[in-house]
Amino acid sequence: MDPQKIFDYREESQAERIARKSKDSPFMIIGIAGLLGVCSYGAYKFKSRGKMSTSVFLMQLRVAAQGTVVAALTIGIGYSMIQRYLLKEAKKE
Repeated sequence: MDPQKIFDYREESQAERIARKSKDSPFMIIGIAGLLGVCSYGAYKFKSRGKMSTSVFLMQLRVAAQGTVVAALTIGIGYSMIQRYLLKEAKKE
């Protein structure tokens, strides 16, 4: 009996891993780009935050960054489900 290979245990560089992940779930890469965008915007607006304390500013920035990533992943899951279940049935008919 030939045992089937279940896992591929080869070493993978960070660039190869990101390339593989972007093919598996492209909305994750969009979420990461959104996270970087929110963080860049927050770093830019940090000087003009007024009398707001640093901890409150960073807490609001964290919530905005997490919301961006969660929204991108939710849209990706919705798109994936539409492709898998709704459009697949339309192709069969």
